[in-house]
Amino acid sequence: MAELIVALDVPRQSTALALARGLQGTAPWCKVGMELFTLAGPAFLEKLRDLGFKVFLDLKFYDIPHTVGQAVKAAASVGVDLLTLHCQGGQRMCAAARDAVEGLAADSPSRPLLFGVTVLTSFAPGEMPGIESDPADFALQLARQAKNWGLDGVVCSGQEAASIKAAVPGLRCLCPGIRPAGSSGDDQRRVMTPAAAVAAGADFLVVGRPILEAPSPQDAARRILNEMDDAQQQR
Repeated sequence: MAELIVALDVPRQSTALALARGLQGTAPWCKVGMELFTLAGPAFLEKLRDLGFKVFLDLKFYDIPHTVGQAVKAAASVGVDLLTLHCQGGQRMCAAARDAVEGLAADSPSRPLLFGVTVLTSFAPGEMPGIESDPADFALQLARQAKNWGLDGVVCSGQEAASIKAAVPGLRCLCPGIRPAGSSGDDQRRVMTPAAAVAAGADFLVVGRPILEAPSPQDAARRILNEMDDAQQQR
């Protein structure tokens, strides 16, 4: 069953907290990315957990293996449920992240899921520096490696989810760039509707601005959840 993650990509901690409170009981997950984490820090993650949310920390770790392993341990210590790292960091970096998770004590506050970023949804064909492959082909190549490296899933556009799920059974797909029909694509290039993403096999759908900028974020989230439920029933 696909799950909705609301991206709290806003410039103020107070705004993010108000949005989260308004979404209690509707969306199960909140995403904290670079902007909000830089402003609010780890303490904000605890506030989200106190409100009953699962927490997706989207910092896209990409560094030497030791540094990434330590960062994963730090994220786990503050109760993160899912985090991201770049697949392009390579096998040793991803293995260090996996070793960090497997080395956590059984009573650790959280043993986060590790998702590898394949190709950012802001990239269109021909826009990836130094990479001539089509984004879909490159995403599939990285997804195959991510499975072998012990990651739980990958971050990909909804357009790549079906091919990845078919080629790499058991690997979960988290899809940003989700836009309800008629919504602006903003700075995203490879977008997909909630229904189409669910039909393609996405496990997590990340939605930000279509919810955050709606007159009623809670109503917008409910409409997306209803669309996801309808698509799930038709699979």
